[in-house]
Amino acid sequence: MRIGGLASGMDIDSIIKDMMKANRIPLEKVTQKKSYLELQLDAYRGVNRELKAASDKIADTLLLEKTFMAKNVINSNPNAVDIKSTNSIADFTGTISIERLATKATVQGGELQSGGVKLTEAQVKGKTLSELGLSSPDMKITITAPGKDGATPIVFDQTFNADETIESVLAKINKDSGVNAFFDSHTGKIAMTAKNSGKGDITVAGDLGAKLKLDASSADETAGLNAQFTFDGLVTERSSNSFTINGFEVNLKQVTGNTTFSSTSDTDTVADAVIGFVNDYNKMIEELNAKIREPKYRDYPPLTAEQKKDMKENEIKLWEEKALSGTLRNDPTISNMLTKMRHALNDNVIGSDGEKIRLSDLGITTSDNYRDNGKLIIDESKLREVIAENPSKVSELFTKADTGLATTVRKAIDEGQTAIGKLAGSVGAGNDTFILGDTMKSMNEQIERFEKRMKTVEDRLWKQFTAMEMAINRANAQSAQLQNTLGGF
Repeated sequence: MRIGGLASGMDIDSIIKDMMKANRIPLEKVTQKKSYLELQLDAYRGVNRELKAASDKIADTLLLEKTFMAKNVINSNPNAVDIKSTNSIADFTGTISIERLATKATVQGGELQSGGVKLTEAQVKGKTLSELGLSSPDMKITITAPGKDGATPIVFDQTFNADETIESVLAKINKDSGVNAFFDSHTGKIAMTAKNSGKGDITVAGDLGAKLKLDASSADETAGLNAQFTFDGLVTERSSNSFTINGFEVNLKQVTGNTTFSSTSDTDTVADAVIGFVNDYNKMIEELNAKIREPKYRDYPPLTAEQKKDMKENEIKLWEEKALSGTLRNDPTISNMLTKMRHALNDNVIGSDGEKIRLSDLGITTSDNYRDNGKLIIDESKLREVIAENPSKVSELFTKADTGLATTVRKAIDEGQTAIGKLAGSVGAGNDTFILGDTMKSMNEQIERFEKRMKTVEDRLWKQFTAMEMAINRANAQSAQLQNTLGGF
């Protein structure tokens, strides 16, 4: 039972609230420290998202050799042959004449009949082989077709049921064999075309093959042929019209005389990749240096809900801006990562010719203004000149295994991500799995214990004041009784 000052005339409720406010000061400080850690946690995770994006972009550009293999191909007859670079750093020049294009083997079966009448699509649809009179004793068909790039032929050996339809049989053939087959309602025939072009033919055997008039006794077969062409005086063949020579993809389109071609480095593509990397790096170190040098306002801890009640919206906004500032000031993990990246970009790479290659060889140098914190400056004309003259040199500088600059910079970024992850974890991670989370867990337990203690203190104060009120009430009663007694004489 709580008595709120009826006897004493005191505002007991306000008195206890003021006393509890003083008792809760240590709790508010712990709560503010926890709020600050939450701000720090968000800041760390924001940095890690940016670092992951930077690491992924390096992997998708500078760590791909094809970035430096981009070529422009000049072709005297693009209607006859198409040539493009796929994975070659060296340039590609020559002549090609096409004597014959590669073709695919085909089979045109005999006319299918039922009761002496040519089968149409309407008659075939939904009818079983048995109903069409096309079932055979063992229902077996074997189809042999050319393999890819002249490799071992593809053999399809299957036994069907008499209650299957022509559609279901052809669907299975198209799925698992080396041919594409269809029923032509106009001619009443099944036609087959090899999936792979090149020298070879399609053969069909088996009782079901004979029933479908696809075997040699009923069908017309045309063998596939290899493409034949002369490349820089060498007469040669390929099973496909599309193939690769020296890292260049060649696609033959039509028979023609000599076609000349030559390739040069696609300077724009390579330069854009390198310039993009430099710009991204400069932006990243600018933002990270700003975070670790951001001023910290110790007199502006995060506001509690109680403190916000007595402040205006604009005052809260200005206060929270200062409370958020400096959460990563002088952070050793970020500082260490920035140092590693700077050292990585100042290192040299030993090229395949044994010579050292540095960023400065490409016209990329470090700013001598200390306020730039190691930003890179590009001489774009020199960069393009080196790319045009020696693209392999540029490629080795960035992509060489273990020592390439893109590799070492990305390694520093990934190590930074890992270290920050140990501190701040990731979204959804349990508090036990990272350092700040474990600290906040301890603070939550401390806050919970303090709240219980405050409840006990508040209950004790109410008991004390209630006892006082009851004592005053008894004294008042005794006094009134005494007055009544004395007044009676």
